[in-house]
Amino acid sequence: MNIAKNLERSAFYFPDRPVVSEESSETSYAHFNERANRVATALIKMGIKPGDHIGLCAPNSGDWLSFYFGVLKAGAVAVALSSLLKRDELSLLINHSKPRIIFTFDEKLDELAELRRDEYLERIISPEGDMNFHQLLEMGTGSFNALDRDRTDTAAILYTGGTTGTPKGVMLSHENINAAIHTVVFNERSNETDRPLCFLPFNHVFGQMHIMNATILSAGCLEVMPTFDMDRVLYATGAGRVTKLFAVPTIYVRLLAIEGLKEKLGSVRYCLSAAATMAADAVRQWKDRTGLAIYEGYGMTEAAPTVTYNHRYRHVIGSVGTEVPGVEVQIRDQNGDQVKQGHEGEICVRGPNIMKGYLDDPEGTREAFWEGEWFRSGDVGLFDDDGYLYIVDRLKDMIITGGENVYSREVEEVLYTRPEIQECAVIGLPDREWGERVTAFILLRSGEPFDKDTLHAYMKSRLAPFKVPKEYVTVDDFPRSPAGKILKRELRKQFLA
Repeated sequence: MNIAKNLERSAFYFPDRPVVSEESSETSYAHFNERANRVATALIKMGIKPGDHIGLCAPNSGDWLSFYFGVLKAGAVAVALSSLLKRDELSLLINHSKPRIIFTFDEKLDELAELRRDEYLERIISPEGDMNFHQLLEMGTGSFNALDRDRTDTAAILYTGGTTGTPKGVMLSHENINAAIHTVVFNERSNETDRPLCFLPFNHVFGQMHIMNATILSAGCLEVMPTFDMDRVLYATGAGRVTKLFAVPTIYVRLLAIEGLKEKLGSVRYCLSAAATMAADAVRQWKDRTGLAIYEGYGMTEAAPTVTYNHRYRHVIGSVGTEVPGVEVQIRDQNGDQVKQGHEGEICVRGPNIMKGYLDDPEGTREAFWEGEWFRSGDVGLFDDDGYLYIVDRLKDMIITGGENVYSREVEEVLYTRPEIQECAVIGLPDREWGERVTAFILLRSGEPFDKDTLHAYMKSRLAPFKVPKEYVTVDDFPRSPAGKILKRELRKQFLA
């Protein structure tokens, strides 16, 4: 099994259909498959072997996609890294995943230069790196079949925040990904005429699996953008090129402010919101103004990502739907016992899409499962009498802002490097546009000066933009447990009271 065979099948059946549309140019399946073959054979000439880690750290592009599928065809593992990461964040993940080769862009070369001292990073592919992408293609050959891998072999590693402040590398197997993307294609009735808009980053499980891999499985065409740009999005939809709109709640809220929205969506037939629950009022407004439902689901990186789907036959606003085919969901209490229907508890998931584990973290992997097979989501939910799942709360110390997961501990670790800060607590506060806004509560050291602008600039230099607090609040003290632990739920209640 190799998920790159999905590309080969689509290229066999639809060689002349477009697979990527980018900046008004299109690439056919046949040509795209040939480019991926050239990447694969070039990597093999460089000595890359099945199971080797190969990094990708760049904005969305057709070249990113060709490189990704070339890595998979060669039997290697694609390690997807956000192009927004700052030096320390990037260094941490590269030192953890140890890629032999990395595909990147020139803005990252200085940050990667010091890592070249480590033996594992052998070559950087970028315009001004050791080799540019065109040279890599010339080194390879256009005819090649994806190497067979075991279904349990790792295909991709995606990073998700860790509750200890250290991100975890989620190892997704070929079977995990295939199971998940077949579910997407079935639920969305995807086919070769579809053109989904893809500005959500390919390093994110939703962009990489739900949009990109599922579209190529169904032989559709990806309208690729490096990032979200309102003018470009509306131009693409207004031109009638886009049939599927994938976005996060933040973007749907922004689009609702556009006059003449229905006409500007053009040929869009399907809308899905990911990464955070949509406000019910926004879903209703969207339906009233466009005639289209915003479909939702529930998923996570560890599930590649699909767990539930809400629902082409009976869409229930406020719910995240019912289990997708092949996936089981149970609600369990803190002892791991299943609770009665309608009672709250931790959402636990079992299925062929659930990750094989966290990279080099056997203890973290064991702790993530009940009985070795039921993945503990860290989210609190309940089922109604019809089997629809509702998200109630979050056990993990995590914030979802603009569709991105931010683990509070990671932000707090950076705040604690500041001399003026004695204690801090980072939480998410409700925000109509962002879902939650990252908010830092700070207890200052006695006599230390405090300047919000200086602190904000410092945080921007150390963290990816979506992790940087949008608000800083100084406090005289925190609500605490008898043992002195900061009670974040109480802090949130006090602030919102």
